[in-house]
Amino acid sequence: MAEITQIRTERSTFLPKRFVLAGIFLGMGIAGFFDGIFIHQIMQWHHMLSSVRPMTNMKDVKVHSVADGLFHALDYALTILGVHFLWRSHLNDELPKATQPFLGLILLGAGLFNTVEGIIDHEILGIHHVHSGAHYMLWDLAFLAIGIGLMIAGYKLVERWKNAQESMP
Repeated sequence: MAEITQIRTERSTFLPKRFVLAGIFLGMGIAGFFDGIFIHQIMQWHHMLSSVRPMTNMKDVKVHSVADGLFHALDYALTILGVHFLWRSHLNDELPKATQPFLGLILLGAGLFNTVEGIIDHEILGIHHVHSGAHYMLWDLAFLAIGIGLMIAGYKLVERWKNAQESMP
């Protein structure tokens, strides 16, 4: 028991698995909600099945609403998982006393979500594109670039925090 107390009282750059999963899952959920709420509903650039089922009648609108709803259900599940892992990390006294690594993990998760969703839904399955039209591929590539940029920014925040911890006396 004394060994565990000693480890917890010393400054550490180790991030517990539950804490890492919490940040990544919350980031994924947040990115999914942003995509669904802002791009699908507010901007109405696309819906989950825009490229495979154009909305020409009320039945199509209902199909798109269900598909978008399933997308939101996934976002909700990812967010619940993130909250679960955050709570478990809190109960086990594993939370670092800093915001920077958590923000970094959230950005990493958001970027991961955008990159994976962009590759699978936009490019492999082709069920929708970010913004249809003559230049749809530019929108898709910009979406992927933003996702990769978020992952890099998140990783750098976590690494900067780790380096700062290691250089402190």
